[in-house]
Amino acid sequence: MKTWRALLLIAASIVWVPLAASAEDVVVAQINGVDIKQSDLDFAASEVGAQLANYPPEDRRRMLLQFVIENELMAEAAMKDGLDSGQSFEDRLKYHRRRALRDAYFDKSVRNAVTEEDAKKVYDEKISSVKPEEEIHARHILVSTEAEAKEIAERLKKGEDFATLAKEKSKDPSAEGGDLGFFGRGQMLKPFEDAAFALEVGQISEPVQTQFGWHIIKVEEKRMRPLPTFDEVKDTIISQLTQQRAKQTLTELHDAAKIDIVDPQIKKAMQDAAVRGETPPEDEGEPSGGVEDNH
Repeated sequence: MKTWRALLLIAASIVWVPLAASAEDVVVAQINGVDIKQSDLDFAASEVGAQLANYPPEDRRRMLLQFVIENELMAEAAMKDGLDSGQSFEDRLKYHRRRALRDAYFDKSVRNAVTEEDAKKVYDEKISSVKPEEEIHARHILVSTEAEAKEIAERLKKGEDFATLAKEKSKDPSAEGGDLGFFGRGQMLKPFEDAAFALEVGQISEPVQTQFGWHIIKVEEKRMRPLPTFDEVKDTIISQLTQQRAKQTLTELHDAAKIDIVDPQIKKAMQDAAVRGETPPEDEGEPSGGVEDNH
C-alpha cells in the first residue's frame, strides 16, 4: 500500500465489533457529576478501538471506560489551569473538529456503505470456485536414528499403543501423544506428507526420514476439508471491502481536489516520494486527473 494513503486507510483495516447496542444513550458512569454515556464509549472506540481488537468484548468495554474517565479527568484539570482558551486551543479545536468531520464522513461513505449483503455476494462467488481438498488426521513418533524408528515400528506391530509410545519416545513435545491434528497437502515436509497421504486409515508407516529425524506415522482419519462458513469469514470480507471502498473514496476526493504544497521542504519530500512511487505526483496546483495506484 502506498504510504500517501496509509494513515487514512488504517481505520478501514480493523473491523470494530460494536459494543452491545442499547435502545437509548445510557449513562455508564459519572465523574464529578458529569455523565459518561454509551455514546462516549462508542466515540472512544472509533479512536482507540483498533488497539483493543484482540481483547474480549467485556474487557474492551472496561478499557474504553477507563480511557474516557482519564480523558475527562485531564480535561477538567486543563480547564482549571485555564487551558481552554487562546489561539493554541482554538487551533487544536479546529483540527479536532475537522477530524470529527472526517470520521463522520468515513462512517457514512465508507464503513456504512459496505453491507453484510455485499460480503455475502463475495462469499458466494468465492466459495463456488473452491475445490474441496483432502486432509488427514495423523499421529507421529519422532526419534533421532533409523534404528530407534525400526525398534518402535516392531513394538507397534506387536500391538503396543501408538499414543503411549509417542508420549514415551517421541522428541516432538508439541504433539501430545504424537497427535498432529488435521492437515492438508503443503503443510508438512514433502517426505512426511507423501508417506502420510499414502496410508489408509489405521495404517502405520515404515520409518520416514526428514531434516528433523525419523518418523513413524499413523493415520487416524481422512476427510474432505470443510469449507468455511459465511459467519466464519464475514468480518474478514467486510474488512477487505471496507479497505477497497476507502481507497476508492480517497482516490476520488484526491483527484477532484486542487492541492498546493506551499512548504518547499515538504514539497521536495513529496516529489521525491512520488519518484519512489510512495505518493501521487505533485501537480503544481492542478487537479491530478487519474493517478494510477498500483497496490
